[in-house]
Amino acid sequence: MTGKADEAGVADVADVVEVNDAPSGAKRSRPTRAYWRAGFLRGGIELRHLLRNPKELSGHLTNVVVALLVAVYIDDDVPGTQTPMSHLVIAGFAAYLLFQAGLISLPQMLVTEREEGALLRLRATPGGIPAYLIAKCLLVVVTAVGSLALLLAATALVADGPLPRGPGDWLTLAWVTTLGLLAVVPLGAAIGAVLPNPREALALIMLPTMGLLVTSGAVFPITVLPVPVQQVASLFPLKWMAQGLRSALLPDSAQAAEPAGSWELPMVALVLTAWVVIGFLLAIPLLRRAARRESGSRMTARLRKAEQGGAKAA
Repeated sequence: MTGKADEAGVADVADVVEVNDAPSGAKRSRPTRAYWRAGFLRGGIELRHLLRNPKELSGHLTNVVVALLVAVYIDDDVPGTQTPMSHLVIAGFAAYLLFQAGLISLPQMLVTEREEGALLRLRATPGGIPAYLIAKCLLVVVTAVGSLALLLAATALVADGPLPRGPGDWLTLAWVTTLGLLAVVPLGAAIGAVLPNPREALALIMLPTMGLLVTSGAVFPITVLPVPVQQVASLFPLKWMAQGLRSALLPDSAQAAEPAGSWELPMVALVLTAWVVIGFLLAIPLLRRAARRESGSRMTARLRKAEQGGAKAA
């Protein structure tokens, strides 16, 4: 991972030098474009590393395999409808794939790279934080969309899983996926900026994430839960991502199992947009703060502590 950061950092610095060497009239108009270009270059490098690493790729397939197993063995219908329960679960897994990419995978990556000194190097790179965040967003979005496409294709072929039925449903699938990722990826970056270390990150993230998975209607109809639990779940993006994807993948008759008796797509868009704004308002300031707090002595102390912990465990 450190090698990836160093390699991408060269691209970032090259872009900054290009901007600084430009005439004064161009300096103000080109930095943003340079950050985006550096971020996409860095993200492309990290994607190539991912594709060449079978172990990391296999991790992204786990949820797809679990969804297939669930779809094969569930044969009931959604209560009050003729929609197979397996279709509702697949739509929920699809939402969870997107949610997991932003709220679990991304924070873990950021914390690990912070421990390896990536944020310390970004302090010496003008515009390093925006380019770094763009790269991570690109990596997470591509892997999440790829996993989603694989899930829908595999379940459709193996377990007669649901697919959008027309152009309108495909459009709904596209905008819910896009808005859902925009809602959770910056939020995941903000969380990753404040987590203490990689060893505690997974434990701190997984428990609330599993709680949201259970309470957001992703694995069974949300109407079976108490109303107060439904109200709490409605504050978070996973509930609305799952509802939006159900609207794209399930027939309209399945609306009978929704709390409002409809898909509430305007509300889906409103809540996810609110989380997009919240995520972006938090992510860059928190990453900059984390980078400012980094120093060589802090990183050395963390490494020493980790080595001592490993020695004690051994």
